Amino acid sequence: MKAADIEPFFATLKAANPMPVSELEYSTVFELLAAVLLSAQATDAGVNKATRRLFHVANTPQAILALGEEGLKEYIKTIGLYRMKAKHLIETCRILVEQHGGKVPREREALEALPGVGRKTANVVLNVAFGEDAMAVDTHIFRVSNRTGLAPGKTPLEVEQRLMERVPRAYLQDAHHWLILHGRYVCVARLPKCWQCAVARWCDYQPKTPPPAVRA
Repeated sequence: MKAADIEPFFATLKAANPMPVSELEYSTVFELLAAVLLSAQATDAGVNKATRRLFHVANTPQAILALGEEGLKEYIKTIGLYRMKAKHLIETCRILVEQHGGKVPREREALEALPGVGRKTANVVLNVAFGEDAMAVDTHIFRVSNRTGLAPGKTPLEVEQRLMERVPRAYLQDAHHWLILHGRYVCVARLPKCWQCAVARWCDYQPKTPPPAVRA
């Protein structure tokens, strides 16, 4: 993707969705952190189904610690890798209480020191909760960035660094939401829906996927 194409690419995504939000359900910074931690290799819909029940009874580090690991598992057992995630979330809650007064820290180093919280999760919290310019590269953003030519890279970190360089500052705050949603619903993995893509004209992907009737 040419540098000149990036501005209209994001302007078009913004026009279609001026105020994008995460599809994970949360009402506090801690709920966001917990939901993102639980969302690894799981769908947002699946996480939301579990956290609606969980957050109704325990939505603070102290309350989840009171549930205990076995109690927590009962609420999240429908989510993939729930045993490991329960262990990580309990340990994360313990650290938040013991080292941060029960608050979610806004420093990257402190966030990434929490069990089960990697760079992607930290970037989500920094961006969504604290309004910082950060790019959380998940499988959708990685695919869209490489397929379109927006920010090609061999690793999520390479893609993240390239995006931070190429995305205009005016769009940086919401860029990861637009790219995730675009990858989730339009630029899908197996067969991108190029025929209904609003930004196809600026995308490097060739040949563009024709509509189903043409392919038939």
